[in-house]
Amino acid sequence: MGLGAGMGSIFKAPFGGAIFASEILYLMDFETEVIPPAFIASLVGYLITGYLTGWRHIFFATNLAGMSYKLYEPLTLFFFVLLGVVNGFVGVIYVKVFYQLRDFFKRIETVPDMLKPAIGGLLTGLMGVFFPQVLGSSYGWLQMAINGDFNYLSITVLILLPFLKILSTAFTVASGGSGGTFAPALVIGGSIGASIWLLAKELLPGYDVPVAAYVVVGMMSFFGGVGKVPIATILMVSEMTGEYELFTPSLLTTILCYLITGHYSIYESQVRSRVESPAHGASKIGSLSILYEHLLEENSSILKEVKASQIMIKAPVKLRCTDKVGSAINLTRKYPYRMYPVVDGENRFQGFIKVEDLIFLRGKALNIELAYLPIHRGVAVHPSEELGEVMRKMIEHEVDKVAVVDSENKLLGIITAKEILRHIAFKRQGRRET
Repeated sequence: MGLGAGMGSIFKAPFGGAIFASEILYLMDFETEVIPPAFIASLVGYLITGYLTGWRHIFFATNLAGMSYKLYEPLTLFFFVLLGVVNGFVGVIYVKVFYQLRDFFKRIETVPDMLKPAIGGLLTGLMGVFFPQVLGSSYGWLQMAINGDFNYLSITVLILLPFLKILSTAFTVASGGSGGTFAPALVIGGSIGASIWLLAKELLPGYDVPVAAYVVVGMMSFFGGVGKVPIATILMVSEMTGEYELFTPSLLTTILCYLITGHYSIYESQVRSRVESPAHGASKIGSLSILYEHLLEENSSILKEVKASQIMIKAPVKLRCTDKVGSAINLTRKYPYRMYPVVDGENRFQGFIKVEDLIFLRGKALNIELAYLPIHRGVAVHPSEELGEVMRKMIEHEVDKVAVVDSENKLLGIITAKEILRHIAFKRQGRRET
């Protein structure tokens, strides 16, 4: 929530800031629970900051209203595609250079840590003597490009600026100094966008799409790719500039940059999804996912040899749709689990019910049948399914428990992540002893 409020306030982007707070943690996922409170925190921060500093956008872009028909012309879309591709490859360079220089500064053991940022600052300052565009946030130069003012931004400077900004950011931050990677990414992507626009002007005389469109879309797509926050970035930069005509071109360029950069991210602590997040503790699904990938890499026969029937256990307790809430709560006291399988009168599996759904009704509706409560459909497998397929389904649906059913959907047993981990450990230990 604090992250969302900070981003929403600083960049005058309350909507995008809230989504950013949820998206930035993962390569391919969201922290969904944080979105509603982050919206509130981001809006409050934005209102206070706006009241104290004004409501102007961070960047002023040419009014693009009514230009959609020009932005969606085939040739213009081609240049946006080119922008996304170039941003993707430069994004990979950005990440590699940043972390290689970070590792380089760490390896210099003869220099005290407090002096390393000074060395980085000296190198950045020397660059700034010849190319002042790399110093500071560079927002002023970026605004010049948005305005189409190229008096101090020649084509040579625009081509060099992304790489110079990569180096200055690495020298400043990777050396141990203080700074961020968001603002430099906007400058890198924006300058690439301006270069692509100049190329379009050179190849197509009379080309009248404003340069602001390319600069803004370049800003969006570059950070969306290297920061792995495509949705949040599109929203944030639109709020920062006040331009909303660019959603379609920005989606095109951002997804290309996101795909090309692949697993390269400027935030090395990002994990693939919530399943692997240490913030959620050593989750069973996270452990299962790591183990599954490991078994795939070593081409383990366990994934195919072991069947669901071999690892399933009899459900310690199961609830019926006709059971009353009161009796179900009594069972939860005797068998304290997080969720329970639910069957109908003929033992056909209906899904799982969570203990919190029962506790919520405690003292309110004890005579209501479970059939009227939210029963989660859950995941069911057949006894003959291979362990690898069972694990894949559990990881895909982010569940640590599945039901084993027969051809008539009657409940035979359950498989938990704990049972899988225990069974695999037992099998591997037995093989080592053999």
